[in-house]
Amino acid sequence: MAVDVVVEETIARPREDVAAYACDPDATTDWYRNVKTVEWKSPRPLQVGTRLEFIARFLGRDLHYTYEVQAWEPGVRFIMRTAQGPFPMETTYTFEDAAGGATKMTLRNRGEPAGFSRWTAPLMARAMGREMRADMQRLKAALEGQPAS
Repeated sequence: MAVDVVVEETIARPREDVAAYACDPDATTDWYRNVKTVEWKSPRPLQVGTRLEFIARFLGRDLHYTYEVQAWEPGVRFIMRTAQGPFPMETTYTFEDAAGGATKMTLRNRGEPAGFSRWTAPLMARAMGREMRADMQRLKAALEGQPAS
């Protein structure tokens, strides 16, 4: 069973500001609660082909995975796929203008768990959805200058 989780948030900041912050690997640990570290495995600046190693805590265990940037259109979309990790995953951010100069950001994680993870996919999808919604709330709070919940 595939995992495909999508969350959206409207953030009261211009699209370019939201995209720049959300796509900055060095800001990842500020708004992703479960991501503990991000290490650049490719030279800066961020571009298609950049590799980034993440260590995250999810469902009680540490996960080590390397993402490779597949697409990056600043202010429009950002796509990363796991090049190495527990199971193949693709993460997509998209950004659209919203009313009043705000931005609608969509975060999508999809993948195809293998082995035992295949059987736990529904549980994993629910947990991912909860975490992704909370992460988007932290991103919104950081960009709008509010205390995070």
